[in-house]
Amino acid sequence: MPIVTIQQFPRSVEQKRELARRITEAFAEVYGAKADSVQVFFSEVDGENWAKGGVMGCDRAAGSR
Repeated sequence: MPIVTIQQFPRSVEQKRELARRITEAFAEVYGAKADSVQVFFSEVDGENWAKGGVMGCDRAAGSR
């Protein structure tokens, strides 16, 4: 049972739906896994819970992540 965890900034449900579909297809094709055995977990992080180079995401200029 493949489990994929994705950490990312918030995205639309449409984008996550498409990504989950493609990841599932890739596991089925490459590993021969049954599609219904593939699990995808999305962990979304906002700028108040992330930092880069010692600077909090919420303090960074938009687009410079």
